[in-house]
Amino acid sequence: MSRRRRAAVRHVALTSLVLVACGSRTGLFGDEDGPGGIIIEADASVDVRVRFDASGFIDGEPPPIDARPPPVDVYRADCPDSDALLVYTITNDHRLQSFDPAAGTFRDVGRISCPASPGATPFSMAVDRKGTAYILFTDYKIYRASTSNGACIETPYVPRQSNFARFGMGFVTIAGGPEERLYVAGDDDNVGSGDPNGARGIASIDPETFKLTVIGDDPRFDSAELTGTGDGRLFAFYRHTDGFGDSYIGEVDQESGFIRAERHLPTVELGQGWAFAFWGGDFYMFHAPSSIGATLITRWRPADDTVETVASAPPGTIIVGAGVSTCAPQN
Repeated sequence: MSRRRRAAVRHVALTSLVLVACGSRTGLFGDEDGPGGIIIEADASVDVRVRFDASGFIDGEPPPIDARPPPVDVYRADCPDSDALLVYTITNDHRLQSFDPAAGTFRDVGRISCPASPGATPFSMAVDRKGTAYILFTDYKIYRASTSNGACIETPYVPRQSNFARFGMGFVTIAGGPEERLYVAGDDDNVGSGDPNGARGIASIDPETFKLTVIGDDPRFDSAELTGTGDGRLFAFYRHTDGFGDSYIGEVDQESGFIRAERHLPTVELGQGWAFAFWGGDFYMFHAPSSIGATLITRWRPADDTVETVASAPPGTIIVGAGVSTCAPQN
């Protein structure tokens, strides 16, 4: 099954409001040296957050991008060899591939044979610092696969923790590394799956214990795939919940689960399946427009704000997950 979901308009009712100041950190998106944003948070029984900030987060547009390069003081002593630093992708028919962003080419690793439930297919993927793939299947289980030969085993992850069913995934380093954390973006629209709705929002999974911890839910964005960076930032590729089909890239606040700032991508259609990776200072979007029936690779380069289709997968290939080591080039 491909990653196809519908966007829906969600209305939020707030009670017992608490105002909390919230600022932005440095990175690709702009600093907030002036007054910070404000989070309006419902009481614990409601578990809903809405954010307003000085840039008009709700009524206007989130802050624009800042193209400054990331810090260089990132731990790299434990980084693997160059092959493990490529972007890896998984298709809806179980094929694991590597993608070299510098050359714009794919290499087939092989068809993985994970011990998934009959009929279950890959849904999303993340790659850890060592270059090992973690693949979520439609049976809600996470499997660990070698990116060198495709060998695959089940992880100890217990499905549907806090009702997170299917989600996008991405690893992020903690304080520049080498430790890292797996973040997930849940969605309550499992359209066409016949499954009960799952939880939406941002959560983290401890890669040692596989315990899921809920962080928060920004009601503005939906159907997100995630990617992380070696200097500890988390980004999402998603659409809004306003019912329109445009795509966006945004930096996710790891404390609240809210979008700090975003780049509108009106020419990029999520389509039948989508995935996301950060490599060499650029963002790579894997998406399959409904009119084409195969995955395109579109690059957004923050340094000059260009959006360009740089490659395409073989005809009929639908990529549903992508991941890259946080040791990969940062600029």
